[in-house]
Amino acid sequence: MHSNPPNDAQVLALNALAATLGNQRLAERFLSLSGLTPPDLRQRANEPSFLAEFLRFLEANETDLVDIANSICAKPDQLVTARRLLES
Repeated sequence: MHSNPPNDAQVLALNALAATLGNQRLAERFLSLSGLTPPDLRQRANEPSFLAEFLRFLEANETDLVDIANSICAKPDQLVTARRLLES
């Protein structure tokens, strides 16, 4: 079974996830709040619903959203739009 190639929203969300996991404070907070383990992340990383949940986590703290957006050369509203696309 072949999966669909990632779309722009997925790529943006994956970049944001990678940046978040590279930030120890944010990574620990995300893992703690989500209850996920690193193996869970690897298993679910390509699921649009998971990526939308992750972006919602970033949206819950504007400073984190802005910091991660800046770190991946994106605008915060692009991450919000990506979340909306992933939810649809």
